[in-house]
Amino acid sequence: MRFNMISPLVAVVLMTTATSVFADKPNVVVFLADDSGWGDYSINGNSNLNTPNIDSIAKQGVTLDRFYVCPVCSPTRAEFLTGRYHPRCGVRGVSTGQERLNLDEKTIANAFANAGYATGAFGKWHNGSQWPYHPNARGFQEYYGFTSGHWGEYFDPPLDHNGQAIRGKGYTSDDFTSHAISFMEANRSKPFFTYIAFNTPHSPWAVPDSFWQKFKDHPIPLRSHEGGREILPETRCALAMMENLDWNVGRVLAKLQELKLDRNTIVIYFSDNGPNTWRFNGGMKGRKGTTDEGGVRSACFIKWPTGDFKPGTTMGQISGAIDLLPTLCGMTGVSRVGNKPLDGIDLSEALKGKPLPERMIFSAFNGNVSVRTQQHRLDNTDALYDMVKDPGQTKNIASENTVVAKRLKDAVTSWRKEVYGLADTPATKAEAKGKGLGKKLGIPADDRPFPVGYPEFPVTTLPARDGISHGGIKRSAPAPNCSYFVNWKSKEDFITWDIEVNTPGNYDVVIHYTCREKDAGATIELGFLNNKIQGKVGPAWDPPLYTNQDTIPRPPAESIMKEFRPLRLGTLKMEKGRGLLKLKASDIPGEGVMDVRLVELTLKN
Repeated sequence: MRFNMISPLVAVVLMTTATSVFADKPNVVVFLADDSGWGDYSINGNSNLNTPNIDSIAKQGVTLDRFYVCPVCSPTRAEFLTGRYHPRCGVRGVSTGQERLNLDEKTIANAFANAGYATGAFGKWHNGSQWPYHPNARGFQEYYGFTSGHWGEYFDPPLDHNGQAIRGKGYTSDDFTSHAISFMEANRSKPFFTYIAFNTPHSPWAVPDSFWQKFKDHPIPLRSHEGGREILPETRCALAMMENLDWNVGRVLAKLQELKLDRNTIVIYFSDNGPNTWRFNGGMKGRKGTTDEGGVRSACFIKWPTGDFKPGTTMGQISGAIDLLPTLCGMTGVSRVGNKPLDGIDLSEALKGKPLPERMIFSAFNGNVSVRTQQHRLDNTDALYDMVKDPGQTKNIASENTVVAKRLKDAVTSWRKEVYGLADTPATKAEAKGKGLGKKLGIPADDRPFPVGYPEFPVTTLPARDGISHGGIKRSAPAPNCSYFVNWKSKEDFITWDIEVNTPGNYDVVIHYTCREKDAGATIELGFLNNKIQGKVGPAWDPPLYTNQDTIPRPPAESIMKEFRPLRLGTLKMEKGRGLLKLKASDIPGEGVMDVRLVELTLKN
């Protein structure tokens, strides 16, 4: 028997050579907060909390003082990943398939992986779940987190580790950070690109008790300028979640120091939209979901000790999430992958003090578009504000600045036509329908099927989020992302998923379900195109709802979760092509059938 042996001397030479090749390539760590507003940091004047670790990134680096993201989660993530405005990339919403990043888009992870970096993403993905939308298919060699939007469980939650379903350990932000740290330790001898996408302070309102106790009865001297709209228990929980997030940022920064990698690591921190509740935000107008300043201005801090940046400086020129891909490529010398036109620009020289050319940054969501210049914002109602003199957007100056207002209004019209594909011709409008737009534009949301059956990623999960209920079946709560189907009582009720099977063959079918004792035994059928299988619902499994996870009650739009168990239905032969995967019941001996969290299809051959 022969073995390929490498002598210790040769191994040392190879390791030394590899180290020398990568010695001048900086590591990259990107922190992305979820639903944290500009005002959620002590460095931005919020005395309600203390965020020393996040603040240290600013104090040791550069603050991007006028940095703009999107009004909601998945669009910002798409713009960071691609350097392009999210409507160009297929991202039109936050759920039901609208959050997916088009498959012809190349990401920042593609670029860094192509340059020899180890690439890892940890936390909330929110740009597609099924392969090839999954982060492992978008340039990230390692993934640990959840691919959906908001998640319903923050302690020991169900998660995804490189496509395998697992249970996390502990609080989500702590767990994601631990896995990111392990990834950096494992790849310390080569450059790494680490993307830590926290899911806090997004609701549900859940935080470890050690952080909550400080804020439980904490006075809130700094309040939202919206007066009576602030809900103090939610503010307190958001602040506690922010201090936990800051603690986790500190863990990463300390590990970089311990590994002696801190001086040659670029660290970026930003958030995906404005605050998710009315709380202190520097007096800005709007919050999450709006295209006003308060909904889209984010904290952004960049440090790189060996870079040519003066610590503690501020860049006042407008910038945004679209700029991070070209900037990081410029700072590291990594070549971008893909040739689609970028909307973002390289800020690496501006971070050193070089002025940028005059530009506009557009903010869009649900049909509303606003535009920001260095001095002005034209909002989605065509009101014009001088953001230098009036940062709170209190006085509409459009009537006395008609030239500026018209120029910006025309720019919005042109931008909308370009990125959404809208124009005045029927042919262009018909073409735009296939791209998906918000209801306010009068165009269907999304016409892309959910992909199934790739040999390199044989397990496909089809959650309730991506399905459509028919008859009396309802979602467990209005927000689809972490919902499940309930109220299945009739043979006329059914559930469908619009799917496209890439590889024909036999698929093992597992349904994650709950079922009351008196309802066990219903006969269900799953069919696709010309084939179907049947099975019985059982045994009964009727667990209690999780009532001990939330620090304060969650918003009514979000589902209260429970433990679902797998029901192995059998093997379904599936043809290649597009169609509706349909789940129905042919016999219901009890009052109902079951609650459904997801369908799992595993390609066998």
